[in-house]
Amino acid sequence: MIAGGDVRTVGVVGAGSIGSGWATLALSRGLRVLAADPDPGAQERLRAEVAARSAELGRPADQSLLEFTTDVAQAAAGSDLVLEGGPERLEVKRALFAVLDQAAGPEVVLASSSSGLPASSFQEVCRRHPQRVLVAHPFNPPHLVPLVEVVGGRATSEEALQATLETLRLWGKQPILVRQELPGHVVNRLQAALWREAYHLVGQGVVSVADLDLAVSSGPGLRWALLGPFATQHLSGGPGGIAHVLDHLGPPMLEWWDDLGSPELTPELVNTLVEGVRAELAQAEGDLATRRDRALQQLLALKADLGLT
Repeated sequence: MIAGGDVRTVGVVGAGSIGSGWATLALSRGLRVLAADPDPGAQERLRAEVAARSAELGRPADQSLLEFTTDVAQAAAGSDLVLEGGPERLEVKRALFAVLDQAAGPEVVLASSSSGLPASSFQEVCRRHPQRVLVAHPFNPPHLVPLVEVVGGRATSEEALQATLETLRLWGKQPILVRQELPGHVVNRLQAALWREAYHLVGQGVVSVADLDLAVSSGPGLRWALLGPFATQHLSGGPGGIAHVLDHLGPPMLEWWDDLGSPELTPELVNTLVEGVRAELAQAEGDLATRRDRALQQLLALKADLGLT
């Protein structure tokens, strides 16, 4: 499989938020990008996004290295790695990967950015080389957030997985290898678990939308941005570490688990959440996403300086 420094041309299929993030990252590292999207106006939107996002990165993205086509097969045929970021619909993935498998060279990894679909669900349409099909799921904004989940399907080879991990690390990403296919992979399942209880608490009138956001962003979210939940739990245990925490807080935590909610997304709850967010952000000044991304960059730089990456 083509990997690492041997990847010179990246095929980006789908020019939406994820695709433009992948394109920005590749271009900022001096790689050629072949982007494909059949949507009218996609090229103009992609070039505008790349310009804005490369400015955030602080590294120029040479758009002379960016070529655009509406032909997915053409982009795949000329690439050393294909990153698919099309709609999150299984029938679309299957149609796309059937084309990609026919067009791409046999040593080219075909990686989907799917946030929840397993590779096995669309890998089977790849009659030529199903072993090079996998999921490489980034997180928004993909040009800034280092994490990528790499997940193989039933037919994915170890060589394809390792080639993808090697390439992503060379690009400055911090990939994790997910060893079992699950709906939502790992991180979206963790987020879903938190959202589930958050929706329940708001729906029961325990806390407001704004106060719940504050509870996470000004509490555990600050620590989780520096260390993961296990390491954070370990530090909270003092000299005894996580063993002490599990010994003393494990039994009560089981009771908390039993009391967690199972909310339904009723129209009433959806309205409560939507109106709560609107009220929370009504006084926000300027472009909140831009300020968040700037803070992300500063936080990543600080973590690197402190050796917390």
